[in-house]
Amino acid sequence: MTTAFPTLETPRLLLREIGPDDAPALLAIHGDAEHMKWFGTDPISTLAQARALVETFAGWRRQPNPGTRWGLVRRDAPEAGLIGSCGLFAWNRGWRKCTLGYELARAACGQGLMHEALQAVLAWGHETMQLHRLEAQVHERNRASLALLQRLGFEHEGRLREVAWWGGQPHDLLMLARLAGSRLAGPPPAA
Repeated sequence: MTTAFPTLETPRLLLREIGPDDAPALLAIHGDAEHMKWFGTDPISTLAQARALVETFAGWRRQPNPGTRWGLVRRDAPEAGLIGSCGLFAWNRGWRKCTLGYELARAACGQGLMHEALQAVLAWGHETMQLHRLEAQVHERNRASLALLQRLGFEHEGRLREVAWWGGQPHDLLMLARLAGSRLAGPPPAA
């Protein structure tokens, strides 16, 4: 991977590096316990936890099996700040695979923004990282995320029993994957 952060653009979004100034927006997103109930971690409640999340995302690019996490901002209002993030992590270069993760602020949901962002991220992953396989693990009750992944060409492969732990209990997750050359399953949602 290159050392410069790979900024991406879509018709409505700028996907850019997440920085310290984004901590309040991350706190608002990751602190929304009801909206983030299927994200896979307990909600955060302090600015210090949000700053630690910024450092975690930055650290992905320094690890032996790095990843990249983009902050999503609207191109027509970048000053409004972060509306979500998405990224690729746990890169296994030898196997040419990576894991996909994402979240969006409640107010930005239902507008096709994450679909738009992930199309750019998936294309970048296939081109730049030479990925053949992209994986996503999703709770079966997260219907919106499952539908999004299906539209992006991900296929259900099975259930990972009690693979995750949050909210004081174990959770099963569904494993979905997309291979290089997969086609989108349907048109993106209307803008």
